[in-house]
Amino acid sequence: MTRHLAERLPARLGPAAWNDILGPQSLPEPLQEDHVADFVIIGGGFAGLSAARRLRQLQPNARLAVLEAARLAEGSAGRNSGFMIDLPHELRSDDYAGNGDDKGIIALNRKAIAFAGEAVEEYGIDQNFFDRAGKVNGAVSAIADARNRSYAAHLATLGEASELLGPEQMREMTGSSHYVSGLYTPGTVMLQPAGYIRGLGAGLQAQGVRIFENSPVVGFEREGAGWRVRTTKGSISTGRVIVTVNGHLESFGFERGRLMQLFLFAVMTPELDSASISRLGGRPRWGITPSDPMGTTVRRIDTAQGGNRIVTRTCAVLRSNCVVRPSDLTRAARIMQRKFDVRFPQLAGMAMEYSWSGHLCLTMNGVAVARQLEDGIYSGCIQNGLGTVRGTLTGIAAAELACGETSMITSHFTREPRPTRLPPQPLREIGANLVLRWKEWKAREE
Repeated sequence: MTRHLAERLPARLGPAAWNDILGPQSLPEPLQEDHVADFVIIGGGFAGLSAARRLRQLQPNARLAVLEAARLAEGSAGRNSGFMIDLPHELRSDDYAGNGDDKGIIALNRKAIAFAGEAVEEYGIDQNFFDRAGKVNGAVSAIADARNRSYAAHLATLGEASELLGPEQMREMTGSSHYVSGLYTPGTVMLQPAGYIRGLGAGLQAQGVRIFENSPVVGFEREGAGWRVRTTKGSISTGRVIVTVNGHLESFGFERGRLMQLFLFAVMTPELDSASISRLGGRPRWGITPSDPMGTTVRRIDTAQGGNRIVTRTCAVLRSNCVVRPSDLTRAARIMQRKFDVRFPQLAGMAMEYSWSGHLCLTMNGVAVARQLEDGIYSGCIQNGLGTVRGTLTGIAAAELACGETSMITSHFTREPRPTRLPPQPLREIGANLVLRWKEWKAREE
């Protein structure tokens, strides 16, 4: 009998702050007893819910079930920074420029954004959770400024618009004198990621998709011509399984030794009072990614997105067992407090209300795993740190492959090679974390 048992379940540190600031959700429906479905999707994040929506479009009468280990938006979908980026955003490069078919990547990314935007309209998701505001690459040093200018020149060769911002424009936007320049690009959507995911889930449920929360999958096994997917309290028999668990794909026995399990960290302020807002200045909403990919991401949100707050994100660590340590979060929170204080001396010392870790997964050759894995098993996994856009795309691809459909999305992912094999342990973890610390040090001001 073919069987895939989960070696481990998702482990997280800290709350999913984006979800927490929205207030309580309706009561969850966990999987109980035994059920039957035409498709079972394992994972209720960007990839899983996008797969469910694409399946509903392709097979409107199919019985669809989504199994989510926690609550919607409590996992990685509620722990990212909420940038849905259309342009090349290659985290392994110095300035985000890609090394291949950048025009093709842009076209794919914009398909994902259009797919999400249509869902916002169709399901009546709050437009504040899907803000077409664009973003800025912030630069602190002359080297970072040069990177911005290099990236702007690269975008110009692609026919893409951007605008260089000076220090006064950056201060006017952020209230911070920390940045010497910025590069604004208009196509990024700034999500309230938990709000978007909650709305997507509610819209799918209204269309008859069963979403079972607090239902971690412990395994799935061949059953006749189909599969039985099991949780601790129930199971679902199905003809086709779509796995959208990003790096936890390895937990089910796929692509072992080929996936880099990384954790990033973030903190969020309490809601700013009127005095703090007055001291801060700047605009009520903006988002900055660092010009060096290993620098610090900063966002400011407003009441309509969950409160007047500032989010800071930096630091990364590789944990091949997918278990982040409390000491990792403590170290990152200390560094992020310092970075916040440097950027906003008028608010220096403000204690953060939230700190948390988020899991992402990379491959050495930058590929996803969005293909058929076995007969009746399809994957929409490995987002390479670009979870909102790449997760949407891999979810769409997995749904289309499960239905026998082809598109530019499926063509892109099925052409990709397998992930490159990683160095053996313990060299992998020791070496990767040394490299990460060195890159963090180089980007310490950014």
